[in-house]
Order: sequence, then structure tokens, then C-alpha cells
Amino acid sequence: MVDKNELCQQIKTVFPDIGECGINVDVDYDEAKKAWIVDLTKGAHHLTTHLEPEDVKECMAGNKCVGLAFQIQQLRTNIEDV
Repeated sequence: MVDKNELCQQIKTVFPDIGECGINVDVDYDEAKKAWIVDLTKGAHHLTTHLEPEDVKECMAGNKCVGLAFQIQQLRTNIEDV
């Protein structure tokens, strides 16, 4: 299982301006949904996205981060537009 703190740091590596883990960005695994949940907060705005475990494993293994990057970029764009 991927460590949520390591996943948050990986997200920050791909998007260094996204904010701080545990403050602006929270990551946790949802057993019921079988997906990683990423919460992004900016001011009073809060948005969430889901990451597929396969995408997370690939990215954390140093392979491709396309799925993860696409979801986080979309989340970041959406929170900027709010």
C-alpha cells in the first residue's frame, strides 16, 4: 500500500505550487470507494478528486504519472476558477 504522506509529496513534486501537505492538500485512501481521495483547499474553497490506485502505483514506482497529473491539474484548475 502506498503511504499517503509519500503520495502527497509526489503530488507536490509534480505541482510544487499546489500548497502544503496537511494544510492545502490532504490525501487519504477511501476503502469504500477503493480510490485515493485528494482534497485541495484554497481560502474558503474546497474541492476533491479521486485517483485510481493503479495510477498512483505507477507514479509512485517512478513510471508514468499521466493519470495522477491529469486529475490534479483538473482539480487545481477548478479551484482557481471558483
